[in-house]
Amino acid sequence: MPAFFIYAYTAMDCAPLLPPDRTLIADGTFQFHCHPEVSCFRTCCCNVDMLLFPYDVVLLKNHLKMHSSEFLRTHTRLCAGSHPFFPGLQLTMREDGQRSCPFLTESGCGVYANRPSACRTYPLERGVEHPGRGQALRVHYFMTHHPYCQGHFENRRYSIRQWERDQMLDECNRYNDQWAEMDALFASNPWAGEGTAGPYQQLAFMVCYNIDDFRSYAEKHDLLARYRLTKDERRRIMKDDGALLRFGFDWLTTVLGGGGKLAGR
Repeated sequence: MPAFFIYAYTAMDCAPLLPPDRTLIADGTFQFHCHPEVSCFRTCCCNVDMLLFPYDVVLLKNHLKMHSSEFLRTHTRLCAGSHPFFPGLQLTMREDGQRSCPFLTESGCGVYANRPSACRTYPLERGVEHPGRGQALRVHYFMTHHPYCQGHFENRRYSIRQWERDQMLDECNRYNDQWAEMDALFASNPWAGEGTAGPYQQLAFMVCYNIDDFRSYAEKHDLLARYRLTKDERRRIMKDDGALLRFGFDWLTTVLGGGGKLAGR
């Protein structure tokens, strides 16, 4: 299956946590190349439990020109999250006997320019370690070894940085790192007492995954007027989904008592 993101909330020794089909990248380089002529082309797009992260939803729903609530209904399902206090989101695969990706075509990925982070990262997996409050995230890359994948035997070599640039991962990684911080806050159970799918959890889910509904919510409740934001910042937040998502993360952190960067008026 394609790579996914591993989030840890305390300092960790990576090696003991690695499953048998993953290894550390010892010298920082790896051999891999995927292209239509490789014999396993498109195999990794089937029989996958594809986790989606907030910015993945933004990219995909905009590529498909769908409202985020319609995208969620049509293409996703809830799954277990990385901890018991907030659900995860998975892409709904086709019921075609192969559980193939709904965006897979005969020639390859139909949403390639806006494909999910996990697809961009493969054959690597990216682990984000959260050492503790106030400390910078630490990033770890792991190599997957799926028996079907012939891309490992292609004669092309990358450094991790070259792979990040080649797959245009920088922007996705920035948003996913912010999501890691957010999910670490959720792991502390900031809504203790309200039960599963209580009002704050539903609010958090809307902010993280249903960006178009959150825009409507922000307009209805005049959220931006409550904080010290410039006119340019307010305009960008209301027009750009990525800027709104970043604001939503900061706002949730403030609302849930985790500090936050927003200064009230």
